[in-house]
Amino acid sequence: MNVQIIVGSTRPVRNGLQIADWLAENLPKYPKITYEIVDLAKLNLPILDETVQASRNQYQNDHTNAWSEIAKKADGFIWLTPEYNAGYSAALKNAIDYLYVEWTDKPIMIVSYGFGGGVTASAQLNQVADRLKMKLTKTSPALAFSHEMIDETGKIKDVNDSFQSFIPSLQTAGDELHDLIVNK
Repeated sequence: MNVQIIVGSTRPVRNGLQIADWLAENLPKYPKITYEIVDLAKLNLPILDETVQASRNQYQNDHTNAWSEIAKKADGFIWLTPEYNAGYSAALKNAIDYLYVEWTDKPIMIVSYGFGGGVTASAQLNQVADRLKMKLTKTSPALAFSHEMIDETGKIKDVNDSFQSFIPSLQTAGDELHDLIVNK
């Protein structure tokens, strides 16, 4: 079974890929589950340009069809979001809005990060996942970091050390996601 970790930041200097790698290493290991990192920066979706609503599943553009095919492969998702100005990223919003049926009834875990842990972004994504009829984990890890954890390039100095205290929350959420996937 495939769980996609959707990296919600596309900024040139970002911590999302570092965190996605850390998630993949520290999520619970199950024999039948693989974690795949999907980088929205590489997907490079333009601002939503479909003429038909996503719920009709009648995509016109090649980039939308490619994105749909990627998402269809997933048995579950992890939306990994930074918190920007008390919300989740525009890139993640755009990527979510391109699709509809690919999200419906799929298990989802939301992992947020930022100086306050990204809890506001996570709460907003909870509402989106609920509206899309996704099966949401009860636990949504919120990874908080401080200015001292960031180097002069804007990267996290030591991801493992910085997020060690969040592993129990991640393990709980990962177990919940597993249960949602195998019991759907």
